[in-house]
Amino acid sequence: MQTNFSIAQLADPAIQEADSILRNCVHCGFCTATCPTYVTLGNELDSPRGRIYLIKDMLENDRPADKQVVTHIDRCLSCLACMSTCPSGVNYMHLVDHARVHIEKTYKRPPMNRLTRAILAMVLPYPARFRFALTAAKYGKPLAPLFEKVEAFKPFGAMLRLAPSKVSGPAPETSPGTFAPAKEKRGRVAILTGCAQPVLDANINKTTIELLNRLGVEVVLPEGEACCGSLVHHMGKEDQALDAAHHLVDVWTREIENGGLDAIVITTSGCGTTIKDYGHMLRLDPDYADKAARVSALTKDVTEYLATLDLPEPHHKPGMVVAYHSACSLQHGQKVKTLPKELLTKAGFTVREPAEGHLCCGSAGTYNIMQSDIANQLRTRKVANIERTQPQVIAAGNIGCLTQIGNGTKIPTVHTVKLLNWAYGGAMPQELR
Repeated sequence: MQTNFSIAQLADPAIQEADSILRNCVHCGFCTATCPTYVTLGNELDSPRGRIYLIKDMLENDRPADKQVVTHIDRCLSCLACMSTCPSGVNYMHLVDHARVHIEKTYKRPPMNRLTRAILAMVLPYPARFRFALTAAKYGKPLAPLFEKVEAFKPFGAMLRLAPSKVSGPAPETSPGTFAPAKEKRGRVAILTGCAQPVLDANINKTTIELLNRLGVEVVLPEGEACCGSLVHHMGKEDQALDAAHHLVDVWTREIENGGLDAIVITTSGCGTTIKDYGHMLRLDPDYADKAARVSALTKDVTEYLATLDLPEPHHKPGMVVAYHSACSLQHGQKVKTLPKELLTKAGFTVREPAEGHLCCGSAGTYNIMQSDIANQLRTRKVANIERTQPQVIAAGNIGCLTQIGNGTKIPTVHTVKLLNWAYGGAMPQELR
């Protein structure tokens, strides 16, 4: 793609990068076939290629974002299926992230939209606030239909419908500290505590610690861990996202220097995609560039790390039929596609892959709140494909997907690591009891 940025514009490193990304695009349109919003809406401007044109025009002309640009960029899930499909290596992730920052800085959203986004940014990354909000939401659920009748209040209706009936309290088993292995030590890792996940399901990290300890791995939860910044990063709130990245890089760097780490293990794939990109996000910061790159290099999804351990024979083989949902952030963002299925198969599960596995379920961070109509269509499509495989349980590696899909089916949804823990000597997941 030909670009026409001025020399003055190219003095900005962000514009330099956008120019390089845009020049890689050859207009082929392969991305449209795998883009969930294009497949759902059929609008070229709701495809990666269409959004690229909008972003190029906006940045080249150095103008504020307008309603058209914001509408179509907001509809992007950042599922990154287009990056798995693109034959030219277009880094759409970094381009759309830059567009969102530009929107945040130059566009004044309608008052209710601004308020909703501000509330999400002030609540979701903070477990205590999120826990309080979900507890209150239980009493507001009957009001969801009323909120959904007014366009500006739809996100609040979506929040109420998505709110679980049960909220996880703080888990003492996952408080900061070091968890020693049950046998001879064969490794040492840190685990991201997270923000939304421990509120929605504190047992995911608890189970991960149990499994790793049983396999001989020492696990540390460093003091001071907090949100990775992923949620606000995808809302274009650059300063808040970079503050979160700086903080976690400091926390993990101290741990690396004090006791050494074989890996930083992530149990929420949406977080993993962002943390693996810290090296890029902080590349221009002379005080953090090297440290962030080291953190990104050490970061592994829990299934990536488990695959390095040469697992023994399972304690018992459950033999259940599992439909594996590959979270977009895992298969497209991190290119981890086969390992979870291989681990589940080795553990004795019968793994079935739903049709259209490349398409997003509609969760995508805050997407199922802010774009609930499209998200609901995607969930219906995803659940139908999953249910056709006739599984006994649905497995996924991202809490957002588990929540989204779980709201559309009666089949239990369980984090992959819980099933693996069960096969390797742990308790049966609560969801299956």
